[in-house]
Amino acid sequence: MDKVTIKRALLSVSDKTGLVELARALADKGVELLSTGGSAKAIRDAGLPVKEVADHTGFPEMMDGRVKTLHPKIHGGLLALRDNKDHIKAMKDHDIGAIDLVAINLYPFEATVASGADFKTCIENIDIGGPAMVRSAAKNHGFVTIVTDPSDYATVIAEISETGGTTLETRRRLAAKAYSRTGSYDAAIAQWFAAQNGETFPDRLPFAGEKVQECRYGENPHQVAAFYKNAENRPGIATAVQHQGKELSYNNLNDTDAAFELVSEFDQSVPTVAIIKHANPCGVAMGASLLDAYNKALKCDPVSAFGGIVALNGRLDADTAKEIIKVFTEVIIAPEVTDEAKEIIGAKKNLRLLTTGGLALPTQAAKMIKSVAGGYLVQNRDTGRVTLDDLKVVTKRAPTDTELKDMLFAFQVGKHVKSNAIVYVRDGMTVGIGAGQMNRRDSSRIAAIRAGEAAEMAGDAESLAKGSVVASDAFFPFADGLLAAAEAGATAVIQPGGSMRDDEVITAADEAGLAMVFTGMRHFRH
Repeated sequence: MDKVTIKRALLSVSDKTGLVELARALADKGVELLSTGGSAKAIRDAGLPVKEVADHTGFPEMMDGRVKTLHPKIHGGLLALRDNKDHIKAMKDHDIGAIDLVAINLYPFEATVASGADFKTCIENIDIGGPAMVRSAAKNHGFVTIVTDPSDYATVIAEISETGGTTLETRRRLAAKAYSRTGSYDAAIAQWFAAQNGETFPDRLPFAGEKVQECRYGENPHQVAAFYKNAENRPGIATAVQHQGKELSYNNLNDTDAAFELVSEFDQSVPTVAIIKHANPCGVAMGASLLDAYNKALKCDPVSAFGGIVALNGRLDADTAKEIIKVFTEVIIAPEVTDEAKEIIGAKKNLRLLTTGGLALPTQAAKMIKSVAGGYLVQNRDTGRVTLDDLKVVTKRAPTDTELKDMLFAFQVGKHVKSNAIVYVRDGMTVGIGAGQMNRRDSSRIAAIRAGEAAEMAGDAESLAKGSVVASDAFFPFADGLLAAAEAGATAVIQPGGSMRDDEVITAADEAGLAMVFTGMRHFRH
C-alpha cells in the first residue's frame, strides 16, 4: 500500500521533545492515542485524550515497568499484514486492534553510561520493550509508520495533515532509520558489556556512528564521503563548534583531527602550536606565548604551512590571530577564542574557526579502526608517553638538560608524524621534519633539507638543524640515518632502540660525538 491512513498511534518516548505537538496533530485528525507512563501523563496534561497501554491490553504494567508493551495486543497490532486474510482473522479472533503509527525513542542508555553510572543503573537503562516495538513496526512498514527521531515529527505531521496518512516512501525511509537506531543502541550495549567483562576484543565487535555531515566529496572529487561521530565525547573535531567559514571537507576534517590530537599532547601551561599539512606536522613549537609558539612553528617550514591547519593548545588571542591570517590557512582549531580574535578572523570569511572547549586527553583509551579488504584492523589508541625516567643513555656522552628537554618534545611530536619519521628540534621548536619515507635515512635527509631551506628563508647564516636534537619514531636499523643527522648538525638523538645493530649505531654515535638515549617505546604511524 502507498498511503496508509493513521487511525491508532502508540506514543511512548524518553525524550519528550515535540511529543505534545505530535499528539495534538494526531488527535486533531481523530487518531486514537495509546501511551505509557510519563508520555501518557504529558499528553493528558496537555488536555488531549489518551489511553494507557495497560487499559488497551487488559494487562497491568508490572515488574517496575519492565513488562508493559510486550503483549500480543501490541505486537499483533504492529505485525499484522493488513492484506493477509489469516492475519485479519487472527486479529478479529483475539480482539487485536491495528496500530498504524508508533513514536518511540529508547531509554537513554548511552547517556547513562557517559554519566559514569554504576553497573546496576546502566542495566536498568537497557530498553527492552522499546526496541521490540521499533523492530516490529519497522518490519511491517508496508502498513505501519515508525518514528524514532523527534526531528522527523514535523515531516510526519505535515504528510498526515495533507493526505490523512503516510506514504510508502516515508515509511520505508523511517523504517531504515529505525533499524539504524536499534543497531547503534545494541552496539553501545554490546561494547559496554564487553568492557565490563574485561574483553578488549570480543568475538563480535559491533560499532556505530551518528552522521554529522555528508561531505562535498571524499579524499578526491570522484569519491563520496560522510563524517560520523561516536559516543566517545572526546574534545576535538567531532565535538567542536564551528564559528565561521565554509563547511569542512573530508581532508579538512582529517587534517584538523591530526592537528588537534598533536597539540593536545602538551599541557596548556606551555603554549604550543602545530601547523599541519596532509595529516603531517610541518611545524610544531612551544613558546612563551601562543604568538611566540606560532612564529616558531611557522619558521620550521613556511612553504608547507600555506593552506595548512593551525592548532593551538590554549585560548586564541588577538595578537596570534593577526599573525595567523597573514598566511593562507584552511582551519584554526583551539580550546577557546577571545571575542577580539574572533572578530579579526572574521575578516577572512572562508577561514574555518573551531573551538573545542578543552584539550583531548592523550591517555584516554579508545579503539582505532581501519578498514581493510574484507574486514577491519582494530587496535587501541597510541597513548604511550615517554618521561625523563624512561630514558636510557647508551652513549659515552650524556645529553645536557637542554638536549633532554628538546628530545622529549621531539619524540612526542614524532608520535604524530607518518613513518618513517624523523624530527629535528632546537630550543622547543621543530626545525626539520622528514615524514612518510620508505627508509629512515631519506627521512633524515629530507628533515635536514627542510632545516636548511627554513634557515635561508629566515635569513639565518647556518642550518636550523645546527645544534639540534633528532628524534626517530622507530630504531635506526643502520647507522646511515643517524650519521645523516650528525652531518646536518644534530648533537643528540632519541630513538626507541631494539635493532639487531644497536651496537653499531651506538659506536657510530660515539664516534660522531653524539649523545643518544633509548626510550624502549616505538611510535609507528601509518
